[in-house]
Parts: sequence; C-alpha cells; structure tokens
Amino acid sequence: MKTGNSFFKLHTMIAIFVCTVVAMSLLVTDMLISNNVGKQTQDSLSDHAMEIARITAYSPTVVDALTGKRPAQEIQDYAQKLCQISNTRFIVVMDMNRLRKSHPTLAKIGTVYEEHDADKAFAGQETTSIEKGSLGKSLRAFVPVYNDSGRQIGVVLVGIMLDSVYQAIANSRSSIYAGIGIGLLVGLTGAVLLARHIKKIMFGLEPFSIARLVEERSAMLQSTREGMIAVDQDGRITLVNDAALQIFAKAGITGPFLGQLVDECVPNTRLQSVFKTGKPELDQEQDMNGITVMTNRTPVSIDGKIIGAIATFRDKTELRNLAEQLTGVRNYAESLRAQTHEFMNKLHVILGMIRMGVYDQLTDYVNQIAHQYQAKVGSIVKKIKDPVLAGFLLGKQSQAKEAGAILVLTEDSFLPESANPETVHEMITIIGNLIDNALDAVENTPDKLIQTGLYYENGQLVIVVNDSGSGLSEQDKDHIFLKGYSTKGDYRGLGLYLVTCSLERIGGRITVASQPGQGTQFTVRSPYTAKEDVAW
Repeated sequence: MKTGNSFFKLHTMIAIFVCTVVAMSLLVTDMLISNNVGKQTQDSLSDHAMEIARITAYSPTVVDALTGKRPAQEIQDYAQKLCQISNTRFIVVMDMNRLRKSHPTLAKIGTVYEEHDADKAFAGQETTSIEKGSLGKSLRAFVPVYNDSGRQIGVVLVGIMLDSVYQAIANSRSSIYAGIGIGLLVGLTGAVLLARHIKKIMFGLEPFSIARLVEERSAMLQSTREGMIAVDQDGRITLVNDAALQIFAKAGITGPFLGQLVDECVPNTRLQSVFKTGKPELDQEQDMNGITVMTNRTPVSIDGKIIGAIATFRDKTELRNLAEQLTGVRNYAESLRAQTHEFMNKLHVILGMIRMGVYDQLTDYVNQIAHQYQAKVGSIVKKIKDPVLAGFLLGKQSQAKEAGAILVLTEDSFLPESANPETVHEMITIIGNLIDNALDAVENTPDKLIQTGLYYENGQLVIVVNDSGSGLSEQDKDHIFLKGYSTKGDYRGLGLYLVTCSLERIGGRITVASQPGQGTQFTVRSPYTAKEDVAW
C-alpha cells in the first residue's frame, strides 16, 4: 500500500465534501423548484390579471357605458380606481371598433388598438399574451364584454408590467436563495464539528498518517527476528508474525492460528495466566514440542484495563549463537565512534539553529539529513543482506566522511546473508582493514575516493577495494602483507597481516594491483555459503 501526504487536511476535506454535497443538493433543488416557482408566480399574476379583467367586463358601469346608457367618461374613472385597488398597471376598455375608452395615458383614449393579440378576445375568447406596448413590455389579459342580451359589445384589457412580474418572481426565489445560504452555513458548521469529532477519535492523526502507522507496524512486526504471538481477553490469537510461524514449524505446530484459542494451538504459552494475573513473566524458558525458547510474556492494557497479552520468544539455540557473536564487538568500535562523532556534529548544528530561531531552515536541514540517511541506508541494505555487515559498512562510510574521503559501494554489489556467523566476523576483519588501509592511502591526495565492491556467485565471494591513492611500488607490493611492515611509519603494518590471517582461516586468497600514482586495488576471493540460494 502506497501512502503519501494528502494536499488537504482531514477537517478541510470533510468540510469541502459536506459543503459540496449540500451545495449540489440545494442547486438541484433550486433548478427543480425555482423554474416551477417562477412559472407559478407568472401564472398567479396572469390569473390575477384575468380576474381583474373579468370583474371589469362584468361591471355594470362598463356595460352601460359601452351601450350608451352612461357617459363614456365613467369607464375611465372606473378603470383608474380599479387599477389602484387591484395593483395592476393599466386597464383598457375597447368597443367593438377597437376604440380605447380608457387608458392610463389620456391621449390614447379614443384611439384604435392595433395589436393582433386582442383578435381572439374580439372573437369572444378570453386570452393572455406578453407584448410590448406604449408603456413597455407587459403581461396582458383579455376578456370580452357582453350586454344583457348576450351580444359582445367590447373587450377589456388588463396589463401588468413584466418588470413587476420579474420582481415578483425574484421575490419568490429569494426565499430559496436564503434557504441555500442557511443550508450551506449549517452544512459547514456540521462538517467542522464532524471533522473535529473524527479527529478526536483518531487522536488527531490524518488518514494517511494512520495508514502509514499501520503499514509500518505490520512491517516491523513481520521483520523482527523474535517470534510474537498475542491474544485477546478471550484467549484467542490476534497476532502471529513470520518469525513465530518459523519457530512453530520447527516444533511441528501447524495453523491456522488467528482466531483460535491459544491453548489449543500452542503448548505452554501461559498467556491466559498472564492476562488473569496482570503480571509479566520475563526471560522464561518454554518447551514447544522439544524446541526450547526464551520468552517474555506481558499483559496488554489500555487506560488501565487489561485487554490481552503478548509473548515474544526466540529459539534458545539462536540466542546462544548470538551471545557468541557479541564477543566480536570490538571490531565495530571504531565505526561506531565515527558515527557518534558525526551524529554529535549534526546535533550541534541543530541546537545552534534552534537558538537562532531559524526554524524554516532547521526543518529543511533535518529533512535533508533524513533523506540522505534513508538514501544511504537503503542503498546498502538493498545490496548487502547480512545486517551485521551492512551496519558495519554504514559505519565505515561515516568514518570515511569524517576523514574527508568518499567511500562508495559499487552499484552491482550484492551479497546474501551468510549461513555461517563466523564468516561474517572474518569478512568484517578483512573489509575493515582494507578500507582502513585505503583511507590511509588517500589521506594526502586531492581525490579521496574509495570504491568497494562485494560480489557473490556460485558459492564464491569476491571483495574489491579500490582507492585513488598514490599507489605502491613493486617492493612494497612484495612486503605489505608481512607483519609489522608499513609505508606509514613505525608501530603500523598489522592491518593487512590480519587480513591474511582471516583469509587463511576461511580458505581465501588476496591479490593486489597497483602502480605508482595510479591508486591500488585489492581483490579478495573466498568460499561463501549463503543462507538461502540466490541468483545473481
């Protein structure tokens, strides 16, 4: 699983997501409702205009004035009053000759109405239209006027200006827009509260951080050499790493394990006893079908409540071999000293930058150190599978850097883990002394470069150490492997002698190629048994 930093924090992502969902929902609502509201509003105003037109058409004042029973002036007076009461823009009454009997503009009274939208009304049908007249674009309702005998004697036109219609539609939609704004505000508030709650549950970690922690936890559990087995409060197995499976296989114990009762799968674990008592059992021997392991059993608790137990264990035979390997720790002291010195230098730099308050530069510096360290460690660990030898080479790189030199492991280097720990000790002696000899050789040269290559093929190990020093004469090449012989002065000359001693013990040999002024190359060939068969 690949993980990486997200561009947005969790609470920002939740807020954006919730607000987007709310906004999209309200937008769809607006699209579905606003058009309907606008249409309903326009239809409502059209119906209103039609009702006013009907009232006017059925008014005795209008009917009598059109039949001559009343003065025509009364139509204008009646229409103006009704306009004010009904909130319409104009009421126009026309006789069958299309002569206007009323109009908001007095000059229009007595003139002919020439628009064709009134044709249906003069034919006896109620109708509506949207047309542009002398007062502007308006919504119009037409109603025919009939006398007492049922004969059409005129037409009533009631108009509402479209500006008023659009304003009414806008007023109707304003409530929807207000709802959208309130919805967004509520959604944003809810998103922030939800994000804070989720972050609290996740201990303030971002999702990519949790994913990385889970991935790192799994990788660490599976890569450790100690077997691990954990149980829950019911005594069921919740964790078994690869090292534990290997030990179980040696003891003839087969799975499946996860979800099973530990006492039914693995003998003598005592994990349920540790869970019940809450007391750890450290450095205890445990028999697994004839395989003796050293184990530590510890209860697992959260907030003071024991929720399970975990045991770590290792084959006692391996521990005995490990104790024997530790006797060679003196070979690593110099490398560790160099690493410690380099580390202290970096700490001094960091401390100084903290005191100066240059935190941005400090962040860049720490990131640079981490990147360089990961690149250096990753390159060596990928090529050198034996962790002891890989760590030793890392230390030698630090030592070379401290001396102002560059120690490079060649790109095509590859060395599997050795099946014999003693061979690793001898390799450290050989490689360490050859590198130390190369460091001495490049001490006074401008180009302080040392190249080291480790190659394995068909049970043979080849070690090549090449320096850019001043080279060796033919006389020196004949004597450099003798005890006490050195080109650097008295009390020297042990390193290459120790190399020959180690090679004699493992059946190897060494050759040297060098010319004055052209550097020196040492080549070592020796038998090497890999822990596992590999192809190179």
